[in-house]
Amino acid sequence: MERPLDRDYDWLMKILHVETGRHLYGGPQQVVYLMSALRERGHEGELVCPPASGIDGAARAAGIPVRNLFCAGDLDLPFAYRLTQYINETKPDIVHCHSRRGADVLGGLAASFADVPAVVSRRVDNTEMRLVAALRYRPFKRVIAISDAIAAVLRNRGVEDERIVVIRSAVDSDAFASKPDCAAMRPEFGVPDDVFVVAAAGQLIERKGHRYLLDAVAAIKDSMPPFRLIIFGDGPLENELREQAANLGLGDIVQFAGFRDDLDSFFGCLDLFVHPSLAEGLGVATLKAQAAGVPVVAFAAGGVTEAVAADESGLLVPPGDVDALGGAIATLMNDDQIRASLGGAGRARMQNEFSIATMADKHVELYESVLDDG
Repeated sequence: MERPLDRDYDWLMKILHVETGRHLYGGPQQVVYLMSALRERGHEGELVCPPASGIDGAARAAGIPVRNLFCAGDLDLPFAYRLTQYINETKPDIVHCHSRRGADVLGGLAASFADVPAVVSRRVDNTEMRLVAALRYRPFKRVIAISDAIAAVLRNRGVEDERIVVIRSAVDSDAFASKPDCAAMRPEFGVPDDVFVVAAAGQLIERKGHRYLLDAVAAIKDSMPPFRLIIFGDGPLENELREQAANLGLGDIVQFAGFRDDLDSFFGCLDLFVHPSLAEGLGVATLKAQAAGVPVVAFAAGGVTEAVAADESGLLVPPGDVDALGGAIATLMNDDQIRASLGGAGRARMQNEFSIATMADKHVELYESVLDDG
């Protein structure tokens, strides 16, 4: 974990974080980063999360105090009651709600009932009805957007500009600084040393765009040297995507590897990372790839255009354009020099612009501004 920046704070705060997601995807991992960095700065924090959730184990491993409260989703009113009681019991200075699965709607209500100021992080760029947005965000003093793209969505849905603050997600660059044991990684996935490794990571859902990636790979497979596409993640479209891959004759090229909580440990073994998402709040997986020095090819969708510097740390192509996606993949597969240049620039950019220290300090400033407002 990066060392905190040297600066003075007006006061040390007690922050209660609420994250109700089941799995340790990018968002929950950001919560662990933030809470660990806040603790290094002397602030007291506690996490409310469901028992046996992905973040439950990760937070405990990081030494973060955890309170387990089961949450069944946005309509779980007993969760709001239990959370209100816990807020009254612990008396935090501020409540920070994170996921949308009950934490934002019910977490905001609980903070209001307990008369404690609250903020919420918004990590997705999908739209919602203006009335829904008004109700969802009414209890919060500030709404934290992890990208300018999400901030624009919030403004379009009627959230007041003065309540929106952009704080981009971070990546722990130190965790990717050393070269991983690639000699062990390749045999695990059955990839020979002379085979180029392309990877994608994300839930197997429609907006992640995996079907476009499969079409793009099918279009270039006969003209390229041996390569393997490893798709990390699970989701409701897995069977459909497997069938698509088979119909496209990609049985020897595409490998579905499922969700791996140890993906960070071998990110640096990849030759190329592809992110074909059609809608994305920021794209934490692209941040990790760049931190590991791996060049990125992605659709220029949502916050991805902020996460990846076009033609500097990766290649961005129009969303849904299969020919352009395949062409970008082929370009980087055929040019070692360009890949090395993009990878090096990406690593430097993550260290300079997406550090955990910067993200944590911006949150501290936000919390202080909320408490200053009274």
